[in-house]
Formats: sequence, structure tokens, C-alpha cells
Amino acid sequence: MTDQTVPQFIDDDLPIALEPIRPKRGMVDAGTRTVVERKLTFWNTLDKPMLIVTGMLLALGLMMVYSATFDWSLAEFGSETRVLFSHIQNVIIGVATMFIFSRTNLRFIRRIALIVMLMAISFLIAVLIFGDDTFGARRALINGRFQPSEFAELAIIIYMAAWMGSKNVRVRSFTYGLLPFLVLVGIVTGLVVIQPDLSTAVTIFITSGIMFFLAGANMRQVGIVLGTLLLAGMLILPFFPYAKDRIDSYMAGITDPTQASWHTQQALIAIYYGGWSGLGLGTGQSKFQGLPAPHTDSIFAVIGEEFGVIGAVIVIGVYLVFCIRGFQIARRATDAFSGLIASGVTIWVTSKAVLNIAVMTNLVPATGLPLPLISFGGSSLVVILAGVGLLLAVQRQTIIKENSPERRNARANDYSGGGNRRSSVPRTSSRRVHTS
Repeated sequence: MTDQTVPQFIDDDLPIALEPIRPKRGMVDAGTRTVVERKLTFWNTLDKPMLIVTGMLLALGLMMVYSATFDWSLAEFGSETRVLFSHIQNVIIGVATMFIFSRTNLRFIRRIALIVMLMAISFLIAVLIFGDDTFGARRALINGRFQPSEFAELAIIIYMAAWMGSKNVRVRSFTYGLLPFLVLVGIVTGLVVIQPDLSTAVTIFITSGIMFFLAGANMRQVGIVLGTLLLAGMLILPFFPYAKDRIDSYMAGITDPTQASWHTQQALIAIYYGGWSGLGLGTGQSKFQGLPAPHTDSIFAVIGEEFGVIGAVIVIGVYLVFCIRGFQIARRATDAFSGLIASGVTIWVTSKAVLNIAVMTNLVPATGLPLPLISFGGSSLVVILAGVGLLLAVQRQTIIKENSPERRNARANDYSGGGNRRSSVPRTSSRRVHTS
């Protein structure tokens, strides 16, 4: 007599009563639905790796801003923590903005993309007329609290994602792709250059150019874009002597670091003093001895001095993780607009970090870019965190759509065999099993 306790694989022509455990096609068990819906809370749809990486950079920024400013803050404001508390306030506003943007419906962002772009252009024009004149440049409004060029960096990402996400293959057309791209980027970067703010203009051009390529531009168009950038640089350089001096100092510093710009020399000295393991948090001396802007543009040099080469490499690694995770979010996006906006924000933050670090190590001519999410900043920090919020929104949209009723039903169909019922049931033999 056959042992009835041993599971038997059976043919489909046995009575249907022997198959009660398979769910019906197109249906999801109530308990399963409850578990899935319980997982779709706001917190559980947030991308934890991106939150962790962003939190690490912000936490490091708090430490380094205090380390770089406590002496200056005491001398200037009578309190060692005055600048730190101002930065903490900016971080709180930025984090709140990030979570607000992460809850925003991306279809709404897409609908207002043109309005956002027009606002950015209006702000760029307004700053040229009403902006605060500081060190010969007009870059800020509201007593230096708001820099329109930083808002324009995010605005052009949103608009280009909406535009190129709807053009599809027409991106490769000269009339509908390359020409509008050059006109748009030319207007925005031109207004930024007039301020002047060449480093931000380069960032905008790099970010938008890579987005244009990812949207489907061919190599010939990319070559034209690069050629246009080089030509524009050659034409405007004579009008900005300070930029030409920076390039000359950079070229001289390649073979002899002592001929590099004062800023670059001080940054290299700070990193050299730090050695492999650093002098320790707060104990660096270069920030007291001539290192320009240690809490903003030169904060990576302070990191190198106080945490050493090892600490600096770890910071670079964190930015690398940010970049990888950002592109993973973009790759999983459910539509072209979401993928492009995630790619754009990732390229934007990563390019700013790369340029800042490259300047501190004399790999590129000196620029005035802060280190994203670490340097002291007001509108810069808030705008970048808004961009991170859009990254989180893309991932939330992906998770929500993956767990929509239609997708759950599709998974249930796959589980129950779908249209290929026989292939889902394993068989050891085609013979009928008899029991006695």
C-alpha cells in the first residue's frame, strides 16, 4: 500500500478537488493584500540607501562647518556656534523641503515645468537689475539669501526632463532637438555668465548636456554641443580677466604647484599636512592661516587636513554611492520624464562634487563651487535637497506602481500559472499515480 503521507505530483486529469491550494487567476488573497498595503506607507516607500547617504553627508557637513568656523564665528559674532546654528537652520529647512518634494506627484511637476523655467529666467534677469553687488558680481537677491543661478540649475533639469521626455526620437532632429536645446541652454548660461558666475554656468552646461545625450542624442549632436561649449569659452574668456588668470595659474601649477593660484596652493598644503590619517577633528591649522572660504569652497581641504587621505577617500566613496544609487533609481523609473529627472539630479550633484574636489587637488582651474550637502549654504543647500526630494519621489512612484492592484494581479497570475498553467506545475512523471 502506497504511503499516503508522501506528496504526489499528479496530472491535470485527476479530480479538480485535489488542487484547492492554488489561488484563482487574477485574484489576490485578502491577507496578502493587507500585507502589501501595510508596506505602502510613506516611510516604507522612501529609498533608504539614498536617505542614509544624504544623512551621512549632512552630518559630516555639520561637523566640518563647526570645525571650520568656530574661531571665526567667535571673533565675528561673539559665539563659537553662531555660524553652526545658522547652518543647522538651513539643514532643517532643506530636509523639510526634501520630504515635501518627495511627496509631490511627478505629474504635477511635469505640468508646471515651463512655469518653473520661466520663473528661473525671470529671477536671473532680476538679479542683474536688483541684485546685491558683491566683489564685482551680482549673484544674489534678498540680502544674499537667495541665488537665482542655484534655482536655475534645478529648474533646467525639470524643464529638460519634461521636454525631452515628451519628444522621444525627435531629440535626434536638428529642428526639434539640437536647436531648441542650444537656444535654451544658451539663454540660461548666458544670463549666469553675465553675473558673472562661470562655475555655475559650466555646471548647467555639463548637466544639461549629459541629459541631452541620455535622452537619445547621437554622437554627432554631442560633438556639436562640445564644440559649441569650447567656442563659447574662447569667445567670452577675454571679457573675464579673472577667469583667464585662473586658467593661466592652473596651467603653470601642473608642472610646478608653487605657481598655482593662492587658493589651490593653500588647499594642497592643508591636504599635505593631513597625511594619511589626519590631524583630528577641529585641530587643523590651515583654516586659520589663509585657506580661503574654509566652510564653503575649501571645506574638502579641511576634511583632508583633519581626516587625512583616508577620510577624503571615504567622502569620495560616499559621493560615488550617491551617484550609483541615483542612476539605479533612474533606471527603475516607470517613464521617461521620471528617469530623466532622476538622472539629471544625480549628474548635477555629482558634477558639483567632482568639480569642487578637482579644484582642491589642482586637477581643474579654480572655481567657486561649494561641496554639495557638506559646505555651509543657504539657498544652495535647500535647492540641492529639493533635488534629492525629487529623486526620492521617483523611487516612491516606482514602488507604488510596482505594488498597484494591476501589478499584484499580474503577479498572482504568474503564481497561478497565468497563460502557461502546465509549465508552472513540476512533474516527475507523465504516468498516473495509483493508490491501493
